[in-house]
Amino acid sequence: MRPLSLSMSAFGPFASTQTLDFTALGTNPLFLINGPTGAGKTTLLDGICFALYGKTTGNEREGSQMRCDMADDSLLTEVTFSFQLGSNSYRIRRVPEQERVKKSGDGSTVQKPEAQLYKIDADGNESLLVASKVSEATAEIEALTGLDVEQFRQVMVLPQGKFRELLMADSKARELIFSQLFQTHIYRRIEDTLKNKAADISALVKAQRSRRDGILQSAGLASDDELSNELAKLTPELALAQSAKEQALQQQQLIIKASDAAQHLLAEFAQFDTLTQTAAALEAQQESIVAQTHKLNLANQAQRLAPMVEVFLAREQEAKAANLAFSHAQTALTQAKQAFDDAELKAQDLPVLEASLLEQEQAKQQLNALGPQLRELDRLNKTLEQEQAQLVRAKAQLQNSKNELTAATQKRRELESALPPLQANSDTRLSLQQAHQQQQQLLSTYQQWQQVAARVSSTKEKLAEAKAQGQQLNAEHQQAQVAHKALLLTWHQGQAAILARQLQQDEPCPVCGSQTHPQPAQSQEPLPSDEALQLAQDTETTAQEVLSKARAEYRGLDAQFKILQQQSQDLVAQLGTAVDISQDQHAHTLSQYAFSLTQAEQAHQDLQQLQQEIVLLHAQETHLQQKLEQGQTHDSALQSKVDLLQGQLAHIQQSVPPALATLEALTAAITQNQQQISQIKQQIADVRALQQQTGQTFVAAKAALNGAENTAEAALAQQTRAQQQLNQQLVAAGFTDQQALFAAMLDEDQLHALASEIEAYQQRSALTKAQCEQLALKLKDKVPPDSIKIAAELESAQQALHAAEQAWQLLHTRTVLLTQTQTQLSIADTKAKALDDEYAVIGTLADVANGKTGNKISLQRFVLSVLLDDVLLEASHRLHLMSKGRYRLLRKEDRAKGNKASGLELEVEDAYTSKVRPVATLSGGESFMAALSMALGLSDVVQAYAGGIKLDTLFIDEGFGSLDQDSLELAIRTLMDLQSSGRMIGVISHVSEMKEQINTRIDINKTSHGSEMTIVLP
Repeated sequence: MRPLSLSMSAFGPFASTQTLDFTALGTNPLFLINGPTGAGKTTLLDGICFALYGKTTGNEREGSQMRCDMADDSLLTEVTFSFQLGSNSYRIRRVPEQERVKKSGDGSTVQKPEAQLYKIDADGNESLLVASKVSEATAEIEALTGLDVEQFRQVMVLPQGKFRELLMADSKARELIFSQLFQTHIYRRIEDTLKNKAADISALVKAQRSRRDGILQSAGLASDDELSNELAKLTPELALAQSAKEQALQQQQLIIKASDAAQHLLAEFAQFDTLTQTAAALEAQQESIVAQTHKLNLANQAQRLAPMVEVFLAREQEAKAANLAFSHAQTALTQAKQAFDDAELKAQDLPVLEASLLEQEQAKQQLNALGPQLRELDRLNKTLEQEQAQLVRAKAQLQNSKNELTAATQKRRELESALPPLQANSDTRLSLQQAHQQQQQLLSTYQQWQQVAARVSSTKEKLAEAKAQGQQLNAEHQQAQVAHKALLLTWHQGQAAILARQLQQDEPCPVCGSQTHPQPAQSQEPLPSDEALQLAQDTETTAQEVLSKARAEYRGLDAQFKILQQQSQDLVAQLGTAVDISQDQHAHTLSQYAFSLTQAEQAHQDLQQLQQEIVLLHAQETHLQQKLEQGQTHDSALQSKVDLLQGQLAHIQQSVPPALATLEALTAAITQNQQQISQIKQQIADVRALQQQTGQTFVAAKAALNGAENTAEAALAQQTRAQQQLNQQLVAAGFTDQQALFAAMLDEDQLHALASEIEAYQQRSALTKAQCEQLALKLKDKVPPDSIKIAAELESAQQALHAAEQAWQLLHTRTVLLTQTQTQLSIADTKAKALDDEYAVIGTLADVANGKTGNKISLQRFVLSVLLDDVLLEASHRLHLMSKGRYRLLRKEDRAKGNKASGLELEVEDAYTSKVRPVATLSGGESFMAALSMALGLSDVVQAYAGGIKLDTLFIDEGFGSLDQDSLELAIRTLMDLQSSGRMIGVISHVSEMKEQINTRIDINKTSHGSEMTIVLP
């Protein structure tokens, strides 16, 4: 960051507006900020720091306390600072809280704090980044510079009396500053990533162990040894159970085989009993079979006579049919004679029918002649109906148009009368919107104030606790300091006593050189050991560090408390009198505004809709008026057309008979005429056809009667011959008559079934007899076995087998479960080993990266330690020159005690004593040289590393007065050498040698009406 200009109004000792153009000092200037005490030299740095962060360099005064008492009441206290970052420039304006005169009226009011931040690109175009909120401006500045106010004070400004802070910072504080300057956050992310990864793997390891324990528990086991022991015990038990199961199975199979043989023998005895019973039953059926055999013989005789019976029956049927046909022929002849006589009678009416036909033909010609006239008449009627219908519709439409016009006019007038109240409600919409937004903002501010007030209260309590703790730690530090000094005094006194005991008379003292020793030093206290001295020093150092940390935390809490107080005051100022109103009342007011606004919005929408409807109604009225005029014209034209058609119809109707005045009537008459003609023609044809047909039928009936008579006589003769032949065969076959023959006859199926039944009986009798003889021979000398005993033996064998199988199954199931458990445990152990191996790598990396091993140095702190070594190399080069070769700055590599962060503390190497000691042991002037060297070295290294923050400006406030003449000249020479490195360096000092050697100055003159700034160039 490079300053461009600074403007301060009523700020500090500057009563008026003072503007400082840093570009007028030249390129990369080394300049002196010169002036008497109280003139405002440090205020210049306060103005820069306040503009950027809203805090002063010493953090001893708030912005609201920087108001100049000599300033005019009308002049507002404000600071505007312009600076350059890279190719862009920025301008920030900050106004602290203050009393100011009202813009109108008498009295004063509270000016709320505000800040504006602008970005100015290379072309001079401005863009507003922050409009008014001071917190947003501070956050934006921290993002742009990469530094907060504390870091800015340590690396870009060495405030008066505070230059030792950068030098004395512990590892944690220096890590925070350096990580911002060198942008090493990626290493912190690596630390966090490794830490999270290690934690994830550790969680997986624990989960895997839990799963392994779960596997054992699911098998009812407590350990791997128990698993192995149980498996070893189960193996022989399972083998014995397997052997017992196989023996039981063999015994069961033997008994089953014996049972099968016994069952087979029992079945043979049962079969013999069944066959004996069957043979007896067959013997009982013998008489029935003899009768069936006689029946079969008669049926066979009847079957041989069946053809002759069929011939006789056929001849009998033929004779009956011939007699019936002769009777029918006689009846048909009588009917044909009657029909022929009737047809001859009807033929006498043919002349009358032919005359009627001629009359209907003439009427047909007359009807056809009326067709064209009636079609024209029909056309005119239809046209007249259409025109009359159009006329009716036109009159109805005309009346509708009149009604619509009247309704539209009436509705428009009603809507116009509703406009004024809606317009009045709509006019309040904008004012209600503004009031609603203001009330929303007020409620939001009120809620924010309540939250900030709660944080103020809690922070205040923490401050009180921190203050009490600080007092206790201060007392502990003083106690440790007193104890350390007392021990040192005792040690020095003891050393003097030791030297005194070594003095010899007339020999020079190694301390003062005197050869006389009138009063040698004595000590009654025991000499403290080096360990006791170191322990006392460590105790004091630890107490100092704890106290410093507590003070830093207290300052942080105090700064936070002041920020919260400022925020609370800002919010109270924004709320004004509204702060005394409850949140519920604010919310109620907001809801009332919302309700009123909703009504106004609805009224506005209704008004717009009503206005649109009125416009549409105006257009509708115009359209309806035009439509009405067109309808009237159309109505007149239709009426004229209807009158013309009615005249044409009257003329045609005079020449048409009334009964045939329509096409429908004519068509019906023509149809009726045609039907009558067709009927007469059909009647004539029917009479002639009937006359011819009945004559032919009568002749055919005579011939048929003669044929039927001859056929009947021949059929009777054949029937007589067939009956004589059949009677002769019946007697020969043993049948008394035809009835006996018919009773003995069976059809083919019955005959076949009867023969099969007799044959089956004979075969079954023979087979049953043979089987009985065979089984009787086979079962000779054998007795039936005891089936109950065999069943009991089989049941016992099955129970024994079931018990053996159950015993084996229990052992087998447990063995399988344990084997599976062993496999699962092996898999789980493999996974656990893989996780352990992974954790051995990732966990170790995480521990190393997060500083949990060795010297407790994290990855980022290790990287920063390398960068710090570079900084110390540059700083030591300058300190070596300014201290005339005595001091060099070193990084303390010893691990800090306890869990305290280490790796970034500083030590100083003293060439005079060849010892390394803490930087806290440097004197005031030496500390200033070391801090100055540190700041310059830090600036050099940060500039050299790409991606770091640009530290091309350094302000030094006092400190040179503590240097001797030689050290001062060396310090000035060092600062002058920096001009060639492209940095701007501003120095505040009362030392006259500084004024003599630095020609470029900013002189601040102190007057009775306020201080003024002047640039002095060589």
